[in-house]
Amino acid sequence: MITITREPYGQTLQGEEVACFHMGNSNGMTVDVLEYGSTVRSICVPSGNGRTVDVVLGYDRLSDYEKGTCVFGAVVGRYANRIRNGEVTLSGKRYQMEKNNGSHHLHGCFSHRVFSGTVRDDAVELTYRSPDGEDGLPGTLTVTVKYRLDEENGLHIEYNAETDHETFLNLTNHSYFNLNGFGIVLGHRLRIDSDFYTEADPELLPTGRILPVEGTLMDFRQEKLIGKGLMNPDNVLRMAGGYDHNYIVNGPTHELRFAARARGEVSGIAMECWTTQPGVQFYTGNYIHEDAARFGKKGARYPRHGGFCLETQHYPDSPHFPDFPSTVLSPGDRFHEETVYRFFPGR
Repeated sequence: MITITREPYGQTLQGEEVACFHMGNSNGMTVDVLEYGSTVRSICVPSGNGRTVDVVLGYDRLSDYEKGTCVFGAVVGRYANRIRNGEVTLSGKRYQMEKNNGSHHLHGCFSHRVFSGTVRDDAVELTYRSPDGEDGLPGTLTVTVKYRLDEENGLHIEYNAETDHETFLNLTNHSYFNLNGFGIVLGHRLRIDSDFYTEADPELLPTGRILPVEGTLMDFRQEKLIGKGLMNPDNVLRMAGGYDHNYIVNGPTHELRFAARARGEVSGIAMECWTTQPGVQFYTGNYIHEDAARFGKKGARYPRHGGFCLETQHYPDSPHFPDFPSTVLSPGDRFHEETVYRFFPGR
């Protein structure tokens, strides 16, 4: 039986009340979700030795979520990933987004907004109304993120959005996973069901070329150590400090399909990622150690490569590449995507 409780988590610096929703299933798995940033604060998975492992990074205090720069566990948008020069054009009109990543735009402001949460049946629904012009994009946008825990240890994340003006939208969850619950993740094993990736330039923006993974360090079609490629002096990984690349998920877009599977080498806990989205950004936490919030959970200072992300998404900088799947949302249409992270107890 799925249980859901709600309790106060604190106040933002602006005095906004924030609640935490605690979900649990009969296997002993629990998930905590915050109204702040629609953030997954914890995912506690039973391991085979009787321990329960919290497999996502985060903070103990709300003030650190406000201060932090890694956006641990948050929903990011309006546009997840990078937009070159923060500039987009819609119907011949140019819009300027904030340049918050060097000369470019990255992720947007949703991770630092308070969503309104409610329990509906066996799920938590978190809604945010983004005003016209927020993040520099047109349209009043209503976004609802639905979190549901099932009895097979799956966390379902469903995104829905509507707009009153043509706009761009790309949403994802930015959880950092560490299936051991400590240390670095380079010893984890990973498989990504992807034959192609979008080539990135030195600033990690797409060039527009779609390249095969075969014969490259990008190839995770067969399970291998995450850290194996980082031992190679390949310039593609060196310039990013590790993996930070968009993979094109095999299979039909908009259908829920297998994207990736990872396994912790110490805990034995495994995780599968399924999604309707066309891509997944694989990121190896290359700059966690530079986070503006000093400490993570239980006073931990997370190390470089202390977690990895599988950010299901549309491709980065899609507005500049007509051949990429469209990220335009028009009035009368509904944005709808779903991702499932499913966990398997370790040894």
